[in-house]
Amino acid sequence: MPSLEILDLQRVQNFNFNPKISLIVPAYKTPEQFLREMIDSVISQTYSNWELCIADGSGGDAVVEKVLKEYCLRENRIKYVILSNNMGISENTNEALKLASGEFIALMDHDDILTPNALFEVADCLNNEMDIDIVYSDEDKVSFDLKKYFQPHFKADFNIDLFRTCNYINHLFVVRSKLLGQVGGFNREYEGAQDYDLMFRCIEAAGKIHHIPKILYHWRSHSESTAENPESKKYAFEAGKRAIQAHYDRVGIKAYVENGPLYGLYHTVYKRDENPLISIIIPNKDHRLDLDKCLSSLFNKSTYKNYECVIVENNSTESETFRYYEDITRKYDNVSVVVWNGEFDYSGINNYGVTFAKGEYLLFLNNDIEIINEDCLEEMLGYCMRGDVGVVGARLFYPNDTIQHAGVIIGFGGSAGSAFVGQGRYDYGYFARAMSTQDYSAVTAACMMTKKSVFNTVCGFSRELKVAFNDIDYCLKVRKLGKLVVYNPYAQLYHYESKSRGLEDTPEKMQRFKNETEILRSSWKEIFEKGDPYYNPNLSLERFDFSLKPN
Repeated sequence: MPSLEILDLQRVQNFNFNPKISLIVPAYKTPEQFLREMIDSVISQTYSNWELCIADGSGGDAVVEKVLKEYCLRENRIKYVILSNNMGISENTNEALKLASGEFIALMDHDDILTPNALFEVADCLNNEMDIDIVYSDEDKVSFDLKKYFQPHFKADFNIDLFRTCNYINHLFVVRSKLLGQVGGFNREYEGAQDYDLMFRCIEAAGKIHHIPKILYHWRSHSESTAENPESKKYAFEAGKRAIQAHYDRVGIKAYVENGPLYGLYHTVYKRDENPLISIIIPNKDHRLDLDKCLSSLFNKSTYKNYECVIVENNSTESETFRYYEDITRKYDNVSVVVWNGEFDYSGINNYGVTFAKGEYLLFLNNDIEIINEDCLEEMLGYCMRGDVGVVGARLFYPNDTIQHAGVIIGFGGSAGSAFVGQGRYDYGYFARAMSTQDYSAVTAACMMTKKSVFNTVCGFSRELKVAFNDIDYCLKVRKLGKLVVYNPYAQLYHYESKSRGLEDTPEKMQRFKNETEILRSSWKEIFEKGDPYYNPNLSLERFDFSLKPN
């Protein structure tokens, strides 16, 4: 919350562009105190060009009508309509929309609270970027009596795959009126998830979407609210599933939606018309037993069969390793071994392996990886086959069932690091992000799928990064093409973490790591300066669990 001095300065701020923002509120038997607190939070805004449009579907509730009439008499920016009966939240909100005359529409619930700077922050970003169609902010929850603020939700910048997993945008949501008019109002078929459905339709038609990384909205939480008791509105989560499915149908993506591990969390399964060849590139130096475990998990568990394994042999010294190569290539006609004679160079080894790959899709896999779920390859391939996706990563676990990788955040520890490292396999993580399919800036190449065409376009892995951060650099190059990097938690594997290469425990290795850190930071200055768009600036870069940044 800004200081009183800053709020006073906001009140006298002169913008070049002063759009009217219409706040749309459907009311229904709202307790008088909650209704007054909601309205007062709007009146207290430091930005003045707003209107509050309320449709009351209480069926003649005398208290609600009295409060609305009282405020309307003293504040001409408040409009309301008393509906003869409750038509449901979608139609009630549509009635409130009919009152709106603003250039932008903001959605608000009848018992929630805006921070006093909420609309100022919206107007400020609209002045900085005139072509914004949608604005959303961070939010938190507040108790009945407004004395306890909790569960702050510091969100990512726009993240289409996270939004297809859950309605992480929620509040505050502001959309250009013209765009809303194009897509239509609320649809009662999605009652309970009517906002989710409307947001999808707005996003499909939008140009620029802007996230304000500040808490501007307090969501009042009580026992009958989905904010606190999801069991109370199971129907809303079923409506959410249908809203996602309708979105896929409109944009022509062949997929179906399943319920995820939590209420309000969804799992998309992609339909394929073909089963393209996947070339699995596995560097190896000795560690025959690890390699055998890796390959056996593919052969014995994977239900996807159209793949080849290209093992890149790198300076093995044990005779058992070469006998194993002979045995495995004799046993499986989709396994080949090629030889890299140079020193260990992860980028060079994998680039070399790709020259032997026949597949349209590449899966880079460490030799100390073991797949867990039989549909692991299908899960990754489904996303990778999308035209807007360039890279897909997986959820990796240490042998003790704690997380090794759940997406990579640029800036962690001064360079880049995996999210939720060390948390339990069944821990949801911050707002369920460990278990949510979503876009990230990068994923680890310990298990990373990409299109071969994309790999060739960006010239593969950068040779100046021989050991560390070559995968991060690769993902950022793919992002620069305009392609998405997707983390899919439904592709699950064990990772026995760098057994083949050892630890960074010598002066030479530590110096090399420092040099490669500097290369990464100098190559991608902008993201290090501005911050990872998929990580909120209010969260810590020193911890990997999305903890709040210390004040």
